Amino acid sequence: MSLVITNIGELVTNSGSGRGRLGIVEDAAVVVADGKIAWVGSAADAPAADERIDADGAAVLPGFVDSHAHLVFAGDRAAEFGARMAGEPYTGGGIRTTVGATRDASDDELRRAAGRLVTEMRRQGTTTIEIKSGYGLDVEHEARSLRIAAELTSETTFLGAHVVPAEYQNDPWKYVSLVCGPMLAAARPYAKWIDVFCERGAFDEDQARTVLSAGKDAGLGLRVHGNQLGPGPGVQLAVEMGAASVDHCTHLDDADVEALASTGFDCMCADGGHTTTVATLLPGAEFSTRSPYPDARRLLDAGVTVALATDCNPGSSYTSSMSFCIALAVREMRMTPAEAVWAATAGGAQALRRGDVGRIAVGARADLMILDAPSHLHLAYRPGVPLIRTVLHDGVP
Repeated sequence: MSLVITNIGELVTNSGSGRGRLGIVEDAAVVVADGKIAWVGSAADAPAADERIDADGAAVLPGFVDSHAHLVFAGDRAAEFGARMAGEPYTGGGIRTTVGATRDASDDELRRAAGRLVTEMRRQGTTTIEIKSGYGLDVEHEARSLRIAAELTSETTFLGAHVVPAEYQNDPWKYVSLVCGPMLAAARPYAKWIDVFCERGAFDEDQARTVLSAGKDAGLGLRVHGNQLGPGPGVQLAVEMGAASVDHCTHLDDADVEALASTGFDCMCADGGHTTTVATLLPGAEFSTRSPYPDARRLLDAGVTVALATDCNPGSSYTSSMSFCIALAVREMRMTPAEAVWAATAGGAQALRRGDVGRIAVGARADLMILDAPSHLHLAYRPGVPLIRTVLHDGVP
């Protein structure tokens, strides 16, 4: 069964050769067959297909790639948010509140809650989602969280090293040993990646290196939470160990920026070299914690590959909207609309080391969205407005 989307006013292909190049085609058409992009070109030259969607002059973009989300949890932390808005600082300590609620929840409760968020994301144009564990923090509940996440996405991340749980507060290295031993062994069947929160109040450089090394030895890809709450070793550690991404990147010095830039740029193809460490920026967290925003302009001007993601979680960024994050990135982080859209699609794909998503090209997965607007500019130009008209996931509307 084939499907042609025709009368596209602006087609964003992300086929340009560098960061932020959207490869826009006007008066375009796209043919989808068997879940993949089969043809891209001028609407006047479009081949016949079994079904047809008339975009009526609207913009068509690749589906958003959200490369950083924490969706398996119970409860919320609305009271904590209210306290922050009243002047209390964010410290990350509220994670333990969610851990307690998550441990107490049933499988079905967690499955329903995570599924609701995935559905919410899909409606808003997100077609590829990374989901982390990190709210179990013991062997049983970390494995359970990843098993549920694996029902929803292939991009699953073991984040047993989120914070040190209360029962190990006086012996964090004992908890690191648990993470690297029995917990990793239980999580491994359901995980593609391993992550660590390398931050004051969480895990120091030596502890984070130990966790990442254990994950790498187990065959997992590497990701890092780093430099969110203050300067620290997270970025340098991520680059040193060849992590696919280091996320947050709020507090960077010149050496951090240079290290990220030195990792280069992966081509948007399935057999790309995959050596880049992407700086994944999470403006929803700064919005929700009243913290300084990362300086995306500084990173982009230095040649760093940048992704945008929601960081959807109940404590510091309870948003599932990539469009909202694009608007924040343009307004608060000095990105152009084109750079922000690229970062939310192709950038996220590179953060996941994927060549089959985040672009519209023959052979890529048929994940795309039709806006209720004529241009990608409207995603930042009209913040808060539901502009996603139609979403195709694996070629299915």
